[in-house]
Amino acid sequence: MAPPWQRVVWCIWVHSGMVDRMPLLTDQSTRAHELAALLGGLEQQPGPRYGALATRVQELLGTGALPVGTRLPAERELAEALGVSRVTVASAYRTLREEGYARTRHGLGTVTELPRGPVLEWPLPQDEDGVVNLAHAATPASPHLLPAYTRALELLPGALAGSGYHLDGLPALRQAVADRFTARGLPTDPDQVVITGGVMDAVGLVTSVLLSPGDRVLLEHPTYPGTVQLVTDLGAVPVPVPVDPTDPDALVQTAHTAARQSAPRLAYLMPDHSNPSGATLSAAGRRRLAATLWQQGTVTLVDEVTSGLHLDDDGPAPPFAAGVPDAATVTVGGLSKSVWGGLRVGWLRTDAALAARLADTYSHRQPAVGVLDQLAAAFLVADLDRVLADRRAELRAGRDVLTAALAELLPDWSPYPSTGGLSLWCRLPAGLSSAAVARAAMVEGVRVAEGRAFGTGAAFDDHLRLPFTRPAAEVRAALAVLARVAGRGGSASPVRAV
Repeated sequence: MAPPWQRVVWCIWVHSGMVDRMPLLTDQSTRAHELAALLGGLEQQPGPRYGALATRVQELLGTGALPVGTRLPAERELAEALGVSRVTVASAYRTLREEGYARTRHGLGTVTELPRGPVLEWPLPQDEDGVVNLAHAATPASPHLLPAYTRALELLPGALAGSGYHLDGLPALRQAVADRFTARGLPTDPDQVVITGGVMDAVGLVTSVLLSPGDRVLLEHPTYPGTVQLVTDLGAVPVPVPVDPTDPDALVQTAHTAARQSAPRLAYLMPDHSNPSGATLSAAGRRRLAATLWQQGTVTLVDEVTSGLHLDDDGPAPPFAAGVPDAATVTVGGLSKSVWGGLRVGWLRTDAALAARLADTYSHRQPAVGVLDQLAAAFLVADLDRVLADRRAELRAGRDVLTAALAELLPDWSPYPSTGGLSLWCRLPAGLSSAAVARAAMVEGVRVAEGRAFGTGAAFDDHLRLPFTRPAAEVRAALAVLARVAGRGGSASPVRAV
């Protein structure tokens, strides 16, 4: 049998632009030599040895290579494995506790956790005059929107005699959503569908019903900031799992191991063009991951808000929920990315019993989503293939503009490959802070969302999300500003506004 330090599961570790093979620990209680192998050569790190040890543990936690909730080795054992003094390890553990990356539990020793991280402004401010807003990955309204409302207004008189309350959604819209799932290979009845006031409204409903304080939630890392905020506000514990945009299916093994170690109640995934990484799971990868999470007793919350926005020729992958019991997943979707952010209509799909439970909870929050909006949405969902085809053509052109502008104006920025969605996830040159770039760009009239917003702890300050949803002239002007401030190292010295 191989020695313990060889019995590890290898995962992709993405940090500071470097993709390395890192071992993911095989049980919740780390062995000292296993953690020493993860930590690497501390003598190469600047500053005091205890500080380097604490920083390295924080990095591993931030990327998910060291799971949240892991019991760290005893101080004496780790000191021997690293060849350092016990005082060094004790000082590092104290630093981790003081900065929120660990706490001492009676009978368990020192256990890893994640701090809330920096208080970042999210959601970001709305559009304003004189500012090019690249913080929101949002499109202008689809040309199909107004015709749908015109048709909805024709039907509205027939709905006015009733109360306007449809606790689980307008029957016509629930039928249209169910029909679309069925056409995509996921047989669905209308009683499995609940209509909500947008995708994040659906996510908020599901998390509030299924999570209790202390529950663990497996999250892609990076991921959408609003979900991290929802999870932490409920007192649940994020368990970040690293996403490698160059090898999206690596998530299958890392998520499996994290689920086995951490026993999360819920997993939040975006299998189609994940925001912000752009990663898309293959058909085989999503089948394996869906089955694995269900076998581990984890319900998967599947966010399909960008499903259908594939921009290359491969076409859409099957729904994540296909092939597992209906109770294994809650799939949420909506029209905010495909049609318009101002159309706040979303939905969720799960087994009928859980759908009824969620609808009952939702009815206490609000009795209904606007009838006129739902009538328009029913027409749009029924015609969604045509709506999406037009949106994809628009986004392909935007992606071409952004890619060309990056190559010309910021050639040392490294966008990850993206087959769809609405944005590119860019790795910044070494030493450049996205927070500093965001502050300096705002002085010149360009708003971007700093990379740390998309992670836990303080991860991803070396990344930026750049949407390709704005007009070409705005994109080029904004990137010229970013090139200028990046050339100053992101410093916010006053210069002429754009």
